[in-house]
Amino acid sequence: MDHAKLVFEHVSKAYVTAKGGKPTLAVQDFSLVVPRNSFVCLLGPSGCGKSTLLNMAAGFIKPTSGTILIDGKPITRPGADRGVVFQEYALFPWYTVLENVELGPAARGIPARERRELAERFLAMVGLLEHRYKYPRELSGGMKQRVAIARTLANDPEIILMDEPFGALDAQTREALQDQLLDIWESTRKTVLFVTHSIKEAVILADTIAILAANPGRLIQVIHNNLPRPRSRSAHDVVDLERRIYESRYLEPEPAAALP
Repeated sequence: MDHAKLVFEHVSKAYVTAKGGKPTLAVQDFSLVVPRNSFVCLLGPSGCGKSTLLNMAAGFIKPTSGTILIDGKPITRPGADRGVVFQEYALFPWYTVLENVELGPAARGIPARERRELAERFLAMVGLLEHRYKYPRELSGGMKQRVAIARTLANDPEIILMDEPFGALDAQTREALQDQLLDIWESTRKTVLFVTHSIKEAVILADTIAILAANPGRLIQVIHNNLPRPRSRSAHDVVDLERRIYESRYLEPEPAAALP
């Protein structure tokens, strides 16, 4: 697996929700190879363990069993080789846009002039250079998310982990940011693992779509998306792949509730 950047090997995660309670299995025996420089989507309904998998890859939580590897080495903690973009923008409100993006380079000891140039380069990449002296409260939701992406890129991670980053945005802004993200990915070729519950978003963005089902969260299908880029949202082959995913086991029925 020389091409592999991130590998999940038979990963399971169980939580105990109350003292003395029975463990709840959030993820069951999940295995997936994320190739180097690829764009992979974890697709599935709420409660299927997508965010749990992302948090384990980030090193925020540990698997109950199984292993997650980066370049063949087990993940044991968060690291600078991974950058995370959340649905919540997590910007510091008392810092300007520029200062928010400079935080990572500053923590790495990069001199002030160099880190400013670095931050400005990535703000230009996301189209926000002219807003660099504004505060987060002065930005729209879409602009805040672009700042969050620029901040992650300024840290120069090898892998970008994105947890439904556009889920709270309106449809038009969401599509615009999807297109911008693809432009950034094609220019940087970072390895991206992207969580979504939107079939359309997965089809537009991903090279590989890993489809999960819930109760417990488990992998049910892997689709290698070979549709040519750029992908038009109204193109027949895009719409056809969306339909085939929708009609597959993506909407697997939930288990029947136990009778009282």
